[in-house]
Amino acid sequence: MVSKEYKRDSSLREKFQLLRSITNSHAESETSIIEDASKYIKKLKHKVENINNETTSEQYFCDPTDPMVTVDTLEKGFMIKIMSGKNEPGMLVCVLEAFEDLGLEVVEARVSCTDSFSLHAIGISNNDDAECMDAEAVKQAVSVAVRTWSDSHDPRGGRISDSTGKGT
Repeated sequence: MVSKEYKRDSSLREKFQLLRSITNSHAESETSIIEDASKYIKKLKHKVENINNETTSEQYFCDPTDPMVTVDTLEKGFMIKIMSGKNEPGMLVCVLEAFEDLGLEVVEARVSCTDSFSLHAIGISNNDDAECMDAEAVKQAVSVAVRTWSDSHDPRGGRISDSTGKGT
């Protein structure tokens, strides 16, 4: 009959071997294996911090409230993504009007308008000149429409008056 102590020691040895293999340690003693594991964990933690910092800097390279527009060409149409750190009433309508002006029919869309604004849409051209429309033209038109809309609203969401004194 195998003693409890022998089972415990055997289980502990197996766990140290597993730890040794996971951390790529070549150490023999349990203390050295633990030290190597600690270094490995610190290295992983540093990698995660670097990835988080890169992601944060990519997301906020510009002003996070400025809309970021990306457009990818699909086989029949475009994948349009718009993200902004702020959401103000009317932004979605502005974007959809820009699609309409471009002659794009939205066939699928996912929108979030809670605290921030996020739109992922697939648009196909309903014009005969679809071949002459490229992703850069779509991106420029949507970007201009969103920025024009944003510029016409003050930070509190109200409209800024034009030269006639009326709201735009």
